[in-house]
Amino acid sequence: MLRKVLFFIVVAVFGSIVVYNPAATSKPGPSPLDPAHEDLSRIEYPSLAKIRWHAHFVRPEESLESLFGKDWPFVARFNRIDRRHVYPGMTIKVPDDVAAARAYSPLPAEYPPAEHHEKYLLIDLSEQWIGAYEYGELVFSAPAATGAPGHETPVGVYQIDARDMTHSSSLYKTEDQTDQYPMDNAMRFHVGEDDVAYWIHARDLPGKPASHGCVGVYDEAMQNRVYGAPAHPQLLDSEKLYAWAVGEEQYEDDPEEAELLEDGPTVEVRGVLPTYRK
Repeated sequence: MLRKVLFFIVVAVFGSIVVYNPAATSKPGPSPLDPAHEDLSRIEYPSLAKIRWHAHFVRPEESLESLFGKDWPFVARFNRIDRRHVYPGMTIKVPDDVAAARAYSPLPAEYPPAEHHEKYLLIDLSEQWIGAYEYGELVFSAPAATGAPGHETPVGVYQIDARDMTHSSSLYKTEDQTDQYPMDNAMRFHVGEDDVAYWIHARDLPGKPASHGCVGVYDEAMQNRVYGAPAHPQLLDSEKLYAWAVGEEQYEDDPEEAELLEDGPTVEVRGVLPTYRK
């Protein structure tokens, strides 16, 4: 009887450790829990219904750069993925007209609900995309990784009330478990009734909803610092978005630590998570 009691105590303790200290939050490579089965062509985004594209199986010698040259960032954006997560054996979407994809954005160029706002952020879960509006006009948009199934980013209208250029997660760690997961250029837009905070911040983009509720945006400089790749960072969307929304032009000097804000930009989260073709 004593052995059984000790056994259940050990299991309970071990289980709590696994839950509180999960493994990598964005580790590249096949995952048996991935509903896309590492085939990004199966993820359906509404905006792609009218765009001609084909599926491409990534071979061992291939990378986004070798396949598309200077146009690789546009194909990456088309797939909502970063270079570190493109690996042999996966399938990506390739627009039939790569040059035309340079102007691709699934969000409307004009958005009436934002017309009376100097700065307005629209996050579309169905498209996995974020847009920055000034008085209803789209001035910048980028791919995003929102909450995964079971950890959905809450839908609603909110307001950015805090910023932290060097924020890091209090719960989740990097892949090697040596440090807390970085959340550079973080902007808090909601705190739930359970005291869980939701931020827009720099993150890995694996081509599908993947976070625990926050909204991740490209930042290869962060990836280079933490993972050593890519060697030459180019996609720096989170830096651009942070400067536009809560940078020093709008507020006083950034203390590079958590700071409460007043009259931050409005943030709207809409839609549902994208579906997967069988």
